[in-house]
Amino acid sequence: MIGAVPVLLALAFLVTALLYASVGFGGGSTYAALLALSGLDYRLLPLVALACNIVVVAGSSIRFARAGLTPWRRAAVIIAVGAPASFVGGLTPIREASFLMLLGGSLVLTALTMLIPVREGGGGAPTRFARWMPLAAAPLGYIAGLVGIGGGIFLAPLLHLARWHEPRGIAATASLFILVNSLFGLAGQMLKNGPDLLGPAIGAALPLLVAVVIGGQVGSLMAARLLPPKWIRWLTALLVGVVGVRLLAGV
Repeated sequence: MIGAVPVLLALAFLVTALLYASVGFGGGSTYAALLALSGLDYRLLPLVALACNIVVVAGSSIRFARAGLTPWRRAAVIIAVGAPASFVGGLTPIREASFLMLLGGSLVLTALTMLIPVREGGGGAPTRFARWMPLAAAPLGYIAGLVGIGGGIFLAPLLHLARWHEPRGIAATASLFILVNSLFGLAGQMLKNGPDLLGPAIGAALPLLVAVVIGGQVGSLMAARLLPPKWIRWLTALLVGVVGVRLLAGV
């Protein structure tokens, strides 16, 4: 439980935020998995994970916007499709076993997507699939709201494969997608669970929010100055894969 290992759990959240922020993501799926392994009520997991997601990606979304890297018109179409689906996902009832299986599976898939090579340059014309990318936002948004993730970690590889935009524009779009989906998913989760779980969720989230704020800032520094992004992605994929397999093994 959270009360039994607050330091260890907060440290795990800090490391998760550090690694995900280093590659431009929020870490919601891993937060939820860590909370599941800690024994927290599964109904609280999306509330806490999405709140942590918002804290981590809000700063990166602002930085991308200030740098003029966000392709607002194109990103708005994807987000307009994904956000309502995330809200509906947050509202959808789900049994604990199904929730944990879906969460574990999303973690394993996350690990695999992080191993997909990312283009460093902006060369290459968009593929014929680029125009259909908004359609992918609907199922990704729904899953995001249902299990408490942002969905950007699945969207970004699709955008890269379709050469939808140059890499920094894709990173900015994925970050904004995570932020908006997390907000809408959190709203849906709160409406579904009612006010009774809000107090316990806040109590669980406060120390973890502090941890992800620190981890997110350090992660941004690492991405900018210290480690090659490829190394960070591999390390993150390893962490996510191990946690996902462990979660699936316990279902």
